[in-house]
Amino acid sequence: MLLNIFIILVSISPVLSERDLYHLDNSNGLGRIFDGIGGISGGGATSKLLVNYPEKQRNEILDYVFKPNFGASLHILKVEIGGDTQSTDGSESTHMRTPDEENYQRGYEWWLMQEAKKRNPNIKLYGLPWGWPGWVGGDTGNVYDNPEQTAMYIVKWIIGARTHYNLTIDYVGIWNESPYNTTYIKTLRKMLDTHGCSFTKIVAADFFHWDNIAGDVLADPVLADSIYAIGVHYPEENSSLYAVDTGKQLWASEDHAVKSNMRWNRNYVNGYMTGTVIWAILSAWYPGLPWIGSGLLNAEQPWSGYYEIPQYIWLAAHTAQFTEPGWQYLRHGVGVDRLAGGGTFVSLVSPDGKDFTIILETVQQNYTGPESVVQPQNVTLQLKGTLSRVTSFNVWFSQLTDPTGATALFESRPPIQVVDGVINLDLLPDQVYTFTTLTTGHKGSFQDAPPPPKDFPLPYTDDFESYEEFEEPFMIAQQTGSYEVVSGQSDHGKVIRQMTIQHPVKWVWCHAEDLGLSAAVFGNYHWSDIYIEADIGIDQGASSSTANGAFLAARISVGGCNLPDSLGVFFFINPAEETYQVTTNLERNQTLINGRTNTFSGTKWNNVGLLVKGSMVIGTLNGYQLFNVSSVPETVEIGFAGLGTGSYGYADYDNLKVLPPNDGLGIIERLRYKKSGIN
Repeated sequence: MLLNIFIILVSISPVLSERDLYHLDNSNGLGRIFDGIGGISGGGATSKLLVNYPEKQRNEILDYVFKPNFGASLHILKVEIGGDTQSTDGSESTHMRTPDEENYQRGYEWWLMQEAKKRNPNIKLYGLPWGWPGWVGGDTGNVYDNPEQTAMYIVKWIIGARTHYNLTIDYVGIWNESPYNTTYIKTLRKMLDTHGCSFTKIVAADFFHWDNIAGDVLADPVLADSIYAIGVHYPEENSSLYAVDTGKQLWASEDHAVKSNMRWNRNYVNGYMTGTVIWAILSAWYPGLPWIGSGLLNAEQPWSGYYEIPQYIWLAAHTAQFTEPGWQYLRHGVGVDRLAGGGTFVSLVSPDGKDFTIILETVQQNYTGPESVVQPQNVTLQLKGTLSRVTSFNVWFSQLTDPTGATALFESRPPIQVVDGVINLDLLPDQVYTFTTLTTGHKGSFQDAPPPPKDFPLPYTDDFESYEEFEEPFMIAQQTGSYEVVSGQSDHGKVIRQMTIQHPVKWVWCHAEDLGLSAAVFGNYHWSDIYIEADIGIDQGASSSTANGAFLAARISVGGCNLPDSLGVFFFINPAEETYQVTTNLERNQTLINGRTNTFSGTKWNNVGLLVKGSMVIGTLNGYQLFNVSSVPETVEIGFAGLGTGSYGYADYDNLKVLPPNDGLGIIERLRYKKSGIN
């Protein structure tokens, strides 16, 4: 059971008749060392759309997140170690699809880490797997059966980051929100050390509870020596006595980016957590996929360049711009406290003792819950010890709401004078103050506002010739499996290929892989009537690495971990069996039409077209109209366009186009002179 350890261990500061008095005193030592505020790219594919933003807006977004003394100024970037598995909003590519294959050009996390380091060379990097390529699980699917093999998979990712990109991975986790294994943790520590990666610290176990891992650490000195920090997801501001007793750093290694934020303040005040990492650093995935808008910054329209800067960026700035990892908290009760009228404050000192920052907040946690109501209050801060030498503070202020509806976000206010070590404050609800001796704070901005938003553009076409080999196509959001550009295809040049040929070891909370196929979505979730066309290439002849057919789709209603629940119109082809099937689900048990046809090309490549308009569905194959049915249920209304394979295995796609329905109908009309080809 999680305990509110602050109540147990620390008494509330005394309340005076007119003002609440709080002492800030470093005379008897300091509290825990601050590890920083961070954000997560991954879990999954949360930065997907950022890569294709126009360069100007892309750089602005990156500056708002990573550039010191500009925006959020984050201290930690946590990224997914891809496993070709769905991990919330998409799948991210693995660096090793077999035990003998390594590729460090896949995916966009390498690029994102480089961009973060370019802006802040001191940013800490943190890697964590959500799932694993199938071979890591061996015959049983249990990645812990062979801990040396699993650890080496992670170690190679860390070595690859340094070898190929000169990136030092400061922290690594175990397995996102999944069971941990103490033998594996100790094996990972040993292999990191023996392969020259002693600089990488382990955060364990990225799960939801403190006491299991804390109890294991207390009972096993070797395990304790292996771990730098205990990391828990969504701890709701509390840790446990067991966790505190370990003496380990405690982290909220994944936490919310929501209005009732300032989590980093409350996480330390209530739970002694010295690191808070927010999911997600960016909301850069398609609207219509799960948890849209959950990022510190919203970047969901690369085609327009539009992005939004929510208040969370500036709430993070209140702390991150005026502290660094390695600063140290004052002790609870003499610099870290709850406010009697609601809210919290923390105080931190620089390693050399020259600079001092106080972050005070009265943010209401829940605007409908009476337990979280914050009252207006009069507060006195009394500085003692060497802190009493401070004569003034620079002030940064935010008012999230007030009775007039006005909002101030991260505004520089005139310095406040400290008289006889005293600061008097009159506080209202939903305020955030930073008092600091630092002079480097800055609310960054750009001369030009982002371009206005607009819908995903039609027509949309891509022949993939402009991509680098192994690059993930920008606008195609893989949901299961993995799609990347390959070159050297006769008559087609560069194409995209579905690369996952073995069932991955899935993230335990996600069931998308249960379908046993790959799928990707793109476009506008609100599309209804649409035409999709592509050349689909599947090698002839039986092979365990070849996909069992492929599909194009419209009106895909659900993505992410609930992909098996999706409705839509799915046009499957199987050239090896010369069959086709049109279904309204991916389990393929709601069939609109199916059959055999002699219109397959007899070679690798077939041109496939799908028109959905109202209840009508028309399919074409190699220039022949294959079917025309008007039986789409009313429940299949809107959704993404998509493509995929009938099983895990190789399949190629080229010359993708998405058109308005009338344009597609015109294409089909020009084909009507050809016979249908239906047997």
